[in-house]
Amino acid sequence: MKILQINTVYGIGSTGRIVADIDKTLKEHGYEGYIAYGYDYKHARHVNSYCIESIPYLKFSILLTRIFGKHGFYNKYVTKKLIKWIEVIKPDVIHLHNIHGHYINIELLFNYLKKINKPVVWTLHDCWSFTGYCAYFNMAECDKWENGCGGCKSLKDYPFTWFFDRSKESFKDKEKLFTSLNKMVIVTPSKWLADLAAQTFLNKYPIKVINNGINLDVFKPTDSDFRERYKLQDEKIILAMANGFGKRKGIQYIIELAKNLDSKYKIVLVGLEKKQINLVPKNCIRILKTANTVELAEIYSAANVFINPTLEDNFPTTNIEALACGTPVVTFKTGGSHESVDKTVGAVVERGNSEKLFESILNVCLKGKEYYESNCREKAISMYSDKERYKDYIAIYHNFYK
Repeated sequence: MKILQINTVYGIGSTGRIVADIDKTLKEHGYEGYIAYGYDYKHARHVNSYCIESIPYLKFSILLTRIFGKHGFYNKYVTKKLIKWIEVIKPDVIHLHNIHGHYINIELLFNYLKKINKPVVWTLHDCWSFTGYCAYFNMAECDKWENGCGGCKSLKDYPFTWFFDRSKESFKDKEKLFTSLNKMVIVTPSKWLADLAAQTFLNKYPIKVINNGINLDVFKPTDSDFRERYKLQDEKIILAMANGFGKRKGIQYIIELAKNLDSKYKIVLVGLEKKQINLVPKNCIRILKTANTVELAEIYSAANVFINPTLEDNFPTTNIEALACGTPVVTFKTGGSHESVDKTVGAVVERGNSEKLFESILNVCLKGKEYYESNCREKAISMYSDKERYKDYIAIYHNFYK
């Protein structure tokens, strides 16, 4: 059986690593795996893969969205080339992930999928598939997606446009395209997103929950000289990690936390962009983005607690990566972020409650990492092994392909 996955990126970021891990699982079980990915800043190429567009073309696509606002409906040339490549490899099942991100034309793609009538599995990593514009609507406190969009509150958020509100038109176009297939299964990593999808036009299709999985051979308690390098031998490390920090990821709560902690605590932020370095208090350890998973495991393992004050999220892999490294997690009750956390492995705080966040972090540190460590690792092994979770996808492929 040939499985083609399509996603924004491959091997980097949370969704890129999920795609890579699914592909690895497929090959371990004797299947042919193919990957089409939007772009790659490192110009890497992978076996059985297809890079859809160049960085200059990506920037041009972003500009089109900025000006005209119809995100997902440009990129005709590169999408036609992608379709020609798909015609060559002839996959038996097509597995979609993020199909937003300025790299593909969803109208051409779905018309082609309807024409070839192949089984489609679509993993939703956010809410973009059933809104007229945004990937999340929690911060905007918007419920227009329930009945069709328009008068969008999030035009200045990703995917960002300067001038035109095309959300009502885009919602209708998405509904028409995304309900046009005969053979599709919707997968979400969290129960939260599954419940939302069930309230939308996507409820035409079966909706299943498959939690994200991680490589437990990489993400495990790992010795390193991280504390020595940063002179943190005696401090309690509070770790926060995100792919580019911003308001959505709760950077404002981390800054507030840094101002109120005494000297025996040290906040370590991983995933910053260069332009953000000077925005973060100098009493924090500030580390740029890294795609090195071994390095990430060393940092998780060195921390006393991992915090995730996210205000919009699905099922963040950072939480389960931390657990796999034996590090307790404190997170806001946001989206599906709390679904991997209970009191045996950390704490869940009501969304936006900075006082309770502070209190919970101190309580976890007071109990000590040793109190949580074995529970964290055991939970990761029992629930979030990539080998087990991605075999769930293989079962869907088989049931679909009968």
